[in-house]
Amino acid sequence: MATKYISYYPNTLEGQALLDNFVRTRRILRYRDNDRIVEHIKRGMPLYEVESLEKRGTNEMHNLMMHGECLSTCAYLKEQGVEVDLVYIDPPFASGADYAKKIYIRRNPLVQKAMKEAEQNLDNEEMKEFEEKMYGDIWDKERYLNWMYENLMAIKSVMSENASIYVHLDYHIGHYVKILMDEIFGEENFLSEITWKKTNAHNFKTKGFVETCDYIYYYAKDAEQYIFNTQYTEISQAQLARYKKDKDGRYYTGQDLTFTGNSAERKFTWRGATPPAGRVWGMSYEELERLYSEGMILLRKDGVPRLDGYKVYLDDKKGTPLTNIWDDIDRVGNTAEERVDYATQKPEALLERIIKASCNEGMVVADFIGGSGVPAAVAHKLNRRFIHGDVNINSLQTARDRLVNAGAEFEIKEVKDGVRLFRNPVQTMDKLRDNLIPGLTANAKLDSQYWAGSIMDSKYGMMPVYLPNLLDGSKRVLDKSEMMNIIHKALPDLPDEVKRVIIYYVDVEEISELRQFIEAENQQTLIEFELRDLKQVLDEVVMEDEAEWDLQEAKDPLGLSMGWKLQLKSFHSDRVAKKVHDFNEKGVLQTNKKRASGKSANFSKIKLSDEGLETIEWASVDCVNAEKNAPWHSDMEVKIEKMGTVTINGKKTQDYWDASIASDDKPLRLKIRNICGDETIFVL
Repeated sequence: MATKYISYYPNTLEGQALLDNFVRTRRILRYRDNDRIVEHIKRGMPLYEVESLEKRGTNEMHNLMMHGECLSTCAYLKEQGVEVDLVYIDPPFASGADYAKKIYIRRNPLVQKAMKEAEQNLDNEEMKEFEEKMYGDIWDKERYLNWMYENLMAIKSVMSENASIYVHLDYHIGHYVKILMDEIFGEENFLSEITWKKTNAHNFKTKGFVETCDYIYYYAKDAEQYIFNTQYTEISQAQLARYKKDKDGRYYTGQDLTFTGNSAERKFTWRGATPPAGRVWGMSYEELERLYSEGMILLRKDGVPRLDGYKVYLDDKKGTPLTNIWDDIDRVGNTAEERVDYATQKPEALLERIIKASCNEGMVVADFIGGSGVPAAVAHKLNRRFIHGDVNINSLQTARDRLVNAGAEFEIKEVKDGVRLFRNPVQTMDKLRDNLIPGLTANAKLDSQYWAGSIMDSKYGMMPVYLPNLLDGSKRVLDKSEMMNIIHKALPDLPDEVKRVIIYYVDVEEISELRQFIEAENQQTLIEFELRDLKQVLDEVVMEDEAEWDLQEAKDPLGLSMGWKLQLKSFHSDRVAKKVHDFNEKGVLQTNKKRASGKSANFSKIKLSDEGLETIEWASVDCVNAEKNAPWHSDMEVKIEKMGTVTINGKKTQDYWDASIASDDKPLRLKIRNICGDETIFVL
């Protein structure tokens, strides 16, 4: 349960998802279901207990990684008095796509060793992969905008007065979010809509224009005091061709001395030159005279100043000021060195440009939907502080490993919201529907907006089941507002035979009051309500893996310690084994279908070894802490890359892993991450 609720922002503004285009004399902007949004905002952001999971180095810059939702992360920051100076978020695009992480079976270290000794090449056919669903970018428009509204309000509440925010979207939903941002940040604080041409056309539509661009909406907290450092691009060859050489050997060109306008003060004749209709001088008479006396004005043959005669030297220019059309940064290619095999990964060059423009050294860069950790990694490289947040454990792991490789120092904290997510919210929701709730089955008779399915009971018959949407933080608290929706919108559409419904919740404000509220409001039906605590189900979600090992101290002939070596003998993960089994079954089924239709098809099953060491992605030893639940201290860690080579303490090697970890001091704990991302701590 939340410790308390932190107010979003003074003088909460009313958002909008619907623009009334028929009234042109004044703006009418309103939000569908706005009463519900206001209720949530009045309650505030949920503040939960926060637990430290790991700390790397002294972390003097107070870099932070948060495993939690945007709302709860912002609540924690606001409670701690932390402000951020630049926000970049790359939220779901409402594209309708499912995103998955490719899972690679590593090679068994014992096999690798034998093959290396025999100087044989490892066969790429050994590499087997399957996919792990990370999140589904499938949203009802209204729910998405509600979610974005709350997140943006929360983000604004922790932004400093000179902060700015970049929201990265595409054509699917960006224009609606732009309207939200106008209301939340104010139209006067809109700075630019950046178009990023991320790729050349390659997937051609059968009809219509090919989409090649993303759009980044750029707002200031306060347009009167935001930070901006002009960024430049290199001068093109075509631009260089317009430069001439003067008698001193310096290259120069002429720039326009006039601007569009009708100011009477700037409309005058100077030394025989007069701006044309609709244009005025760009500077005062006195300033023009000063430039003329300094030889900075180019003249016509008749001695009259040229209107495009402001002399600019090439060696004085930093380049061409950057516009809002960015077509010089490519997406992260399949073979790019910075690629980390994370869906929706953005290029470092994109974030480098944003950070340099809107954040000075020592300031804080925050990404509350952090993905692969690009903003954090680039912020570290540019000597900025960073905050990386995400509800997806794969995001935390990917970003953490990336930052370790970069030599960054940071602390990882977990929001203890009472929900032990399986790995990410969408996987948890799938697992709840599949097998975590006994007897739950899909039911086409029920409105899927409210009911996850139903359970058959000998006494009550069909019982519809409500599950909170774990992707939407506002749904985790079962309050009167949400119960009102269930009673008045969901109950009337239920089949007549329904006698009881089951309502699962993660958190409630006061369960006795809620039961009284249900009794008072549910006057139109005889349907009974059964309230169940979802945490009791979710507490059993994460199953720990099993491992065997041998720990030995190496000593010299005099008996002095030469360090320790932990040798892994076996590793078993029920979850990985289940994923491999499902992969094999699906492959066999598809192959048989193709063969039945007369097509040629072959399928090679994934076979795990008895040792199971090929299902390990990362391992670390802690030589400081002996308690299982203490914050992790990584004294030595190895990451097994997908091709079998090993990265040791962030440094890549060309060596193959031999299933061992060496350390100077005696290891007290061992942490292993399997290829699906589950981490298990073993006390040695």
